[in-house]
Amino acid sequence: MFENLSPLPADSILGLLNQYRQDPNPSKVDLGVGVYKDPQGHTPILECVKTAEAHRLKTEETKVYIGPTGSQDFNSLITELNFGADHQVIDSNRVRTVSTPGGTGALRVAADFITRCKKNAVIWVSDPTWANHTGLFETAGLTVKVYPYYDYDNKTLKFNEMIECLKQVSKDDFVLLHACCHNPSGMDLTKAQWDQVVALTRDVGFTPLIDMAYQGFGINEVEDAYGVRKMAAAVENMILCSSCSKNFGLYRERIGSCSIISKNTAQADIAFSVLLYVVRCLYSMPPAHGAAIVETILGSSELNQQWLDELKVMRDRINGNRKILVDALHAKQSDRDFSFIANQKGMFSFLGVNQAQVTQLKDEFSIYMVDSSRISIAGITEDNVSYIADSVAKVI
Repeated sequence: MFENLSPLPADSILGLLNQYRQDPNPSKVDLGVGVYKDPQGHTPILECVKTAEAHRLKTEETKVYIGPTGSQDFNSLITELNFGADHQVIDSNRVRTVSTPGGTGALRVAADFITRCKKNAVIWVSDPTWANHTGLFETAGLTVKVYPYYDYDNKTLKFNEMIECLKQVSKDDFVLLHACCHNPSGMDLTKAQWDQVVALTRDVGFTPLIDMAYQGFGINEVEDAYGVRKMAAAVENMILCSSCSKNFGLYRERIGSCSIISKNTAQADIAFSVLLYVVRCLYSMPPAHGAAIVETILGSSELNQQWLDELKVMRDRINGNRKILVDALHAKQSDRDFSFIANQKGMFSFLGVNQAQVTQLKDEFSIYMVDSSRISIAGITEDNVSYIADSVAKVI
């Protein structure tokens, strides 16, 4: 039976990481993998996380299953973080949340939930979107279509084209929206644009699925959730998938959440029963450790403030990296304007070079990025930014 299998291509980003690790060049730079790095190129454990883990180790009394929903404390606290503690969907008891194995797990739970709502459902994703979105949704049986989003030539949003496309979407379809720090373009909707998208969603009647993987990495944890909270207040049905990998630095702990908003409490209870069935069939029970860390932090005023302070350090470093890269690129050449990079948000941006130039940067200068020229802003440091800019100037 197994001999009938055909090999599938390896993940391009993971393959790039392996090439980077094997490269002996002391000047090599990794701009591919999307994880936060400090100025020394290290992805540290947050101090608030260390404190919460110490508390967990001291107080944990059992390793028994926690149930398909995960920790109730985590679910309540993450729902308040995502929507705001006084949001009407919480007050009206219309939202149900489960903890999941990371943001990817949340998206797969959402995808299987969607197939329970409508077989062979259509989901629209932005062009471009996170590389794993399409494969994840198609594996769950969804049909994936795209709507215009990023203008590669002008380094802006195709917002008018996006709106015109979404006007034609069926009310039975689902539309994936990035809450903030769009991956891979770094181009976010403004508040005014979110208002238009929310109004259109309500008028057309399709169901929004919002992916919030980078809350707190753009402006702050409240502003980054503007679209989420605006949409939740305006529509009857909505799905939110969130991740604690980036903003809590809990990458390998695999903790996220999936929230379902329904028209009323009765429908929310029905949706929740379906959600739990989906979880039971996928992985039965979520991991507990990451959720315990997050709920300890969010449940303590002192640790919560420490987390916000550490989150700001990460956010400020990323935003600062955007500025120093733009300044360095402009200092090395005058033919091309890179100021768009400084105006974007989050971990990523398209550098705007072609695939041949991406290959040249890798082969000649040991600067690694994916073929689309998407770069991870966190890979930039004061020490390597001049080398990056000089190398880019040479290939363009």
